[in-house]
Amino acid sequence: MIRRAAPVLAAAVAVALLLTSCSGSGGDGRQGPERSASQGWDEGAGAAEVAAFMRVTVPADATQTKGAVQVNPQEDVYLLSFVTTEKNAEGIAVDLHAQEPLKARKKDFAPEGERFGHLGLPEPQTLTGARWAGVCPPCADDARRARVQWIEIYVQSLAPDRARVYLQAF
Repeated sequence: MIRRAAPVLAAAVAVALLLTSCSGSGGDGRQGPERSASQGWDEGAGAAEVAAFMRVTVPADATQTKGAVQVNPQEDVYLLSFVTTEKNAEGIAVDLHAQEPLKARKKDFAPEGERFGHLGLPEPQTLTGARWAGVCPPCADDARRARVQWIEIYVQSLAPDRARVYLQAF
């Protein structure tokens, strides 16, 4: 009986070890020291990598496009910003499948650190008149963004028919 159970037990242990080694990456494919590093900025990631993670298309007319990834022990934060037309900005919010349209948000809370400051921009939560929407892609059955837990979009109106889009995801 013990001889028959040994191969089954060995297989079960092997599967358990395989699963635990795969699940320790935080879902982004990174493992080892890179994942366990303290908070910092991924110097190799820019707007293209962030847009690809969020599955967002930066409009062809966009200017001042900036992106960065803040590396954290638990989950990374992806930042993207650009200036485009108001119509394009609102289209991006619709594409995110937010349950509510962009709306003004009270400035009664402090921003979570100075993330967009890394891009040389003010934090969108501090801007008067910036409109906001948030969405949980898995909750909205957005299969394109299954790896993304949360996306926030802020739209700041600028000159006539121009707006700065701020996107933050994790």
